[in-house]
Amino acid sequence: MNSIYLSDNLPVLQALTSESIDLIYIDPPFNTGKTQKRKNIKTEASSTGDRIGFGGKTYRTISTEDNELKYSDYFDDYINGFLKPRLLEAHRLLKQSGTLYRHLDYREVHYAKVLCDEIFGRHNFLNEVIWAYDYGARQKNKWPTKHDNILVYVKDSEHYFFDNTRIDRIPYMAPGLVGPDKAEIGKLPTDCWWMTIVPTNGKEKTGYPTQKPIKLLERIINASCPEKGLILDFFAGSGTTGDAAAKLDRSFILVDNNPEAIEVIKKRMISNYPNIGINYFYNTENNVDIITEEKDNE
Repeated sequence: MNSIYLSDNLPVLQALTSESIDLIYIDPPFNTGKTQKRKNIKTEASSTGDRIGFGGKTYRTISTEDNELKYSDYFDDYINGFLKPRLLEAHRLLKQSGTLYRHLDYREVHYAKVLCDEIFGRHNFLNEVIWAYDYGARQKNKWPTKHDNILVYVKDSEHYFFDNTRIDRIPYMAPGLVGPDKAEIGKLPTDCWWMTIVPTNGKEKTGYPTQKPIKLLERIINASCPEKGLILDFFAGSGTTGDAAAKLDRSFILVDNNPEAIEVIKKRMISNYPNIGINYFYNTENNVDIITEEKDNE
């Protein structure tokens, strides 16, 4: 059964069965030292509005603190105190054929790589995927930062699951060099993925800070999770992993300790998949024995 937990993720991880998970994707806080936030705004027609719409009509922007989604992104001991105990559990939970995708940015990637080498073994390091995107930073005093890093580790480098037949194909950069037949089919992505962020006015936009595009998760799931497999995301945020898993007929476990995130996920899943069964667990005491449960996604 699909499950969504409102809880600190560590006690939930400790309660799950060893070697039960096919794929783990995590996009934890990047330790930027800031509060990540994004306001959801509304507009209403007004003759003195600050926005101009179709046909020259003017609209007034409505934005309040109640519409702001946010979470703290600061940790005193990010690598050893915060990440290490959770990655140790992640390693225990993965099946022998399982894979971990660890999403981060330039601030901590080098330290996280050393930590993952220690836990998973350097020989089980599969890839560093670079996700490059087009919107965001516009620095003038350095090269603008327009990519994230995704470290990919497997539990067992001799027996991991990877299906390149289900991965979405992309256009060749020089189609004339490969001929019309190959150009029509396209090529498999490399370890550098050019993929836009979630558009501001896109249908999948939830308003949650640092939301990742569903196509990113679809590519990961198609490649590294077998059919009917089980996916774990214990920094669930806006719920993109659950959305992609449900779309691709995989089961999922999502965990986040932010009540706002859980409300965003619940609304998203009910809207997109009203007929799938989901267990909702609310654990405010960080003790899995006292979690209360709701059945069904209704």
